[in-house]
Amino acid sequence: MTVKVVTDSASDITREDAEKFGIEIVPVYLRFGEQVYRDNIDITGDEFYTRLTSDPVHPSTASPSPGDFSTIYEKLSAETDEIVSIHVTSKHSSVYSSALAGMKSIKKKNCRIEVIDSKGVSMWQGLIAIAAAKAAAAGGNLNNVMNKVNETISQLRAVALLDTIKYIVKGGRLGMAAPAISKIESILHVKLMLALHDGELRPSGMVRSQKKGIDKIRDMIKSASHLEELAIGYTTTIEEARALSEYATSLLPNLVPHIYRLGPVLGVHAGPGALVTVFK
Repeated sequence: MTVKVVTDSASDITREDAEKFGIEIVPVYLRFGEQVYRDNIDITGDEFYTRLTSDPVHPSTASPSPGDFSTIYEKLSAETDEIVSIHVTSKHSSVYSSALAGMKSIKKKNCRIEVIDSKGVSMWQGLIAIAAAKAAAAGGNLNNVMNKVNETISQLRAVALLDTIKYIVKGGRLGMAAPAISKIESILHVKLMLALHDGELRPSGMVRSQKKGIDKIRDMIKSASHLEELAIGYTTTIEEARALSEYATSLLPNLVPHIYRLGPVLGVHAGPGALVTVFK
């Protein structure tokens, strides 16, 4: 039986890729005040970013329930005895623990389920899920798929460029550094860059303009001598994502970058004008 792959919508995998690779996506919840939506089901990207910038209520996200996960696991356990479930970093979300709880409640006890903390978010997590699905489609058993998952996690790097830190400050993701960074931004009008380290988004530098930040990302792409995968995410500026993709393929003609839109899980903190690149 083929290993089945599950992830959550924080992975930002498109519906097309989910169908192509046979990946089950459990939606994260988005809340605007008393209104609750299932990510990418009840609300579109355009609707989300319009409300993010115009609604006086700052949105929040919530994990799928253990029951949401157990429903998917029960369904898949009728088709296979092996499932790998890959989720957003536990440093920023309770999705991983919810998936673990859902795994423990399924009725079919001889179905082996491995719940994985991807140590990332957005297409960092998405590239891991796609790698797992490809390994499963090639005939790998759960151990083979797990080896591919762990190998992929160790190879990934990610950097984000924020047009404004307004939203990440609202979401509390900068912690103690927020007041100092906010002051610097307001005085110098700089842009913040972030990197993923051990499952946490951390400030990695500042640039004087969006263009300078994009130039730094271009330099990273150029210096990646063995680039196998590149995912470029955007919130509201698809033209910048496409330009980065064209630059990457001008250097590496055989590379096919993933261009995707950041969903609410990262978008609520990244805000409009943000770019995220994930390298492997």
